[in-house]
Amino acid sequence: QVQLVESGGGLVQPGGSLRLSCAASGFIFRIYTMGWYRQAPGKQRDLVADITFGGSTNYAESVKGRFTISRDNAKNTVYLQMNSLKPEDTAVYYCTTRVRGEGYWGKGTLVTVSS
Repeated sequence: QVQLVESGGGLVQPGGSLRLSCAASGFIFRIYTMGWYRQAPGKQRDLVADITFGGSTNYAESVKGRFTISRDNAKNTVYLQMNSLKPEDTAVYYCTTRVRGEGYWGKGTLVTVSS
């Protein structure tokens, strides 16, 4: 079955960096778009970035120029490099994909940006 497992979250100071990873299994990773969403306390879950099977990327305006999404098809892993982090980036970050019309989510990893 499809499984998505996020890692790499934690506590970081404003201006710092983190790299999130999402290890995928149970489907042909290389042919599907992968995405990262985030959900802050009391807010809806919003798209952060996504990447197609061909490597085309799309970013939320709030993270453009600071975050970079990438994928390693040999490792079935998608990454989110987050630089110049701000307190408003604090959220649970989720990895997601849609396989044969059905959406799948990981359990999320918490990112806290605070001094």
